[in-house]
Amino acid sequence: MTLRGLLEPLYERYLLMQCTQIPTHVAIIQDGNRRFAKERGIDTAEGHRAGADKTEEMLDWAHDLGIRYITIYSFSTENFNRTEDEIRELFRLFKEKFLRTISDERVHRYKIRIQMVGDRSLLPEDLRTAVEAAEEATKNYEGFTLNVALAYGGRNEIVLAAREIVSDVREGMINSDAIDVQMVESHLHEAKGIPPVDLIIRTGNEYRTSNFLPWLATGHESAVYFCAPYWPLFRKIDLLRAIRIYDQRLSVKAH
Repeated sequence: MTLRGLLEPLYERYLLMQCTQIPTHVAIIQDGNRRFAKERGIDTAEGHRAGADKTEEMLDWAHDLGIRYITIYSFSTENFNRTEDEIRELFRLFKEKFLRTISDERVHRYKIRIQMVGDRSLLPEDLRTAVEAAEEATKNYEGFTLNVALAYGGRNEIVLAAREIVSDVREGMINSDAIDVQMVESHLHEAKGIPPVDLIIRTGNEYRTSNFLPWLATGHESAVYFCAPYWPLFRKIDLLRAIRIYDQRLSVKAH
């Protein structure tokens, strides 16, 4: 075993001791799959697959740490500007992963509820069917929730909620005077009841949140952690460092 292999578990233990408060909801911008692939001379599709495999590994860490909600930024509305080949490969990978959750022993053991957030109308029919099958198979689970942001845009989610509210007003279901923060939140994300974001993590050495969950994150002043590793190289140590930032922020606010 290498020296690093010996020291990392000790460092993980040290970091965990510093994390006295665990966030309920962690949102992750998984950046760097394409750069990871380019540096290793492999196909972009293989880089995305390595990122998807890392997501599965991260679910074990989240379960061990007691995180209740994970939201991953898998495909934004802006990503539709990528090449048709890359989009097709990504959608094929998403479909495969959603269908796999139905029989994934870990999903059922941990009682993971799978949900999609984003504009379903922008997805091909076969992917929508796979998403709905995964959601149906896990809808009664309460161990923790994995929200997959697909065809997602932060401003678009607010627009969609506004359309629903306007429709309800026109049909006489609600009075316009009754519109408040709580009502808007109840119309976000198809009324899935997703709690505010406590911590946003972005990998790949990018220092922006890319309009990710603006109502649940920016509106609630979540902690933000940027780190250098590309998503396929993300480690439990990186997750613990992010949680330490969250913990430190709560400690400062308490004083």
